[in-house]
Amino acid sequence: MRYELYYWPTIQGRGEFIRLTLEEAGADYVDVARRAGKRGVPVMMKLMQDRRLPRPPYAPPFLKAGKTIVAQTANVLLFLGPRLKLAPRDEAGRLWAHQLQLTISDLVVEIHDTHHPVSSWLYFEEQRPAARRRSKDFWRYRVPKFLGYFERVLKNNGGKFLVGRRLSYVDLSLFQIIEGLRYAFPKRMKHFERKIPDLIALHDRVTKRPRIAAYLASPRRIPFSQWGIYRYFKELDA
Repeated sequence: MRYELYYWPTIQGRGEFIRLTLEEAGADYVDVARRAGKRGVPVMMKLMQDRRLPRPPYAPPFLKAGKTIVAQTANVLLFLGPRLKLAPRDEAGRLWAHQLQLTISDLVVEIHDTHHPVSSWLYFEEQRPAARRRSKDFWRYRVPKFLGYFERVLKNNGGKFLVGRRLSYVDLSLFQIIEGLRYAFPKRMKHFERKIPDLIALHDRVTKRPRIAAYLASPRRIPFSQWGIYRYFKELDA
């Protein structure tokens, strides 16, 4: 099976959670909007607006596998996990992994809203005071709650993997969360990481996995930037 991933070509964004899963599995996939050059985004948009599709995707990322189109990051990973052997075999395990991934999706929204708390349509400079307040509350209340939860889940499962006895797509997603927070909030993360030692150890193990290491060193890995979910603003990292 050759998978087609549709996402914006210049940012990691939510599509990165899917890329990491495909890369770890050594899957045959094409990142359509990046491989097709200037034609890539129009191809993606045309597919989204195709009125002949009975189940059209609302927005990227979405995945095409044969005639099947699956949208929403957590839903795509629910679809890919068993097929790429990155999810438990039993239904209860798959639902548990999906539950954790949906919680990660909630965290991603909160991370994005630290720099755009009022509206995604306004520039950061137009909502700077609100962003400072949102970031302060995010680190005081939300980061300890979310990452503390995942630290507890990891400990309860033996400390090596979040789900079952093997690496899953949830582990890869938590790796990406740690990477992104380190980029956007390097000072705050440096102080907070001592509170989540097992998650940091998990991140480090994922970094050393051969296919992930090769991916991170390749041009396929889009660099962090000021246009993605994670954006660095010095005043928010005080």
